[in-house]
Amino acid sequence: MSPGLILVVVFFVLVLVTIVMGIRIVPQGYKHVVQRLGKYHRTLSPGLNVIVPYMDSVAFKVPTKDLVLDIPTQEVITRDNAVIKANAVAYINIVSPEKAVYGVEDYRLAIQNLVQTSLRSIIGEMDLDDALSSRELIKTKLKTAISDDIADWGIMVKTVEIQDIAPSSTMQQAMEEQAAAERQRRATVTRAEGEKTAAILQAEGRLEASRRDAEAKIVLAQANQKAIQLVIEAAKDNPLPLLFILGERYVDAVKSLAASENAKIVALPADLPAALKGILGAR
Repeated sequence: MSPGLILVVVFFVLVLVTIVMGIRIVPQGYKHVVQRLGKYHRTLSPGLNVIVPYMDSVAFKVPTKDLVLDIPTQEVITRDNAVIKANAVAYINIVSPEKAVYGVEDYRLAIQNLVQTSLRSIIGEMDLDDALSSRELIKTKLKTAISDDIADWGIMVKTVEIQDIAPSSTMQQAMEEQAAAERQRRATVTRAEGEKTAAILQAEGRLEASRRDAEAKIVLAQANQKAIQLVIEAAKDNPLPLLFILGERYVDAVKSLAASENAKIVALPADLPAALKGILGAR
């Protein structure tokens, strides 16, 4: 092969390589940051682009689609000194690729640390109960806190979602013990109130029974008084009715004595009428 032909082939290859180096096809969803001699020159949009070979180079390929950043779980101390675990997920979109690559060394790591720091600050101003029940409030505050900072990097935050927020294992155990103690206290109070109510009802029952017994004794005494008066009025100077009533009572008493388990011998007076007259003091 002649030297002239070799020179033509080399020249042709060099031209072909130069053309290839000067043509850049950017896929949809990406933008390429071009540097000229080490300095930012321009940003290539999706499609066919032409750059100056040997002088321009694609330094960064930046996605323009929404990016999902997973924020690792971290322990956060609330205002009332409770320890909880919280993690989040951030949805961002790179608006200005040149700011994202030149404004911060690693925008993913920077946003992750920024979200973690802001999350600790927001939850640190809340009590435990508020932190566990106010996800939407934390989400709104978190988005507002990081939006201005990452805007300087040409990045827009779409939203920040709180994936999980829960007490730590030790705090959860303490809360369970507290809940168990509270349930035990309520059970004790309920049991004490029940016993108190039962004692009051029993006392009221005894009081009512005693009142009824007293009323019954009064009625019985009045009946006996009236019966005695009737017997006295009927007997007048004749003691036989009185002897009959006393004899009847005496016989009943003897029957009760004889029916007793401890009764051994029951002695009856030989002259019952004389005994009754002696009781009455009659001559």
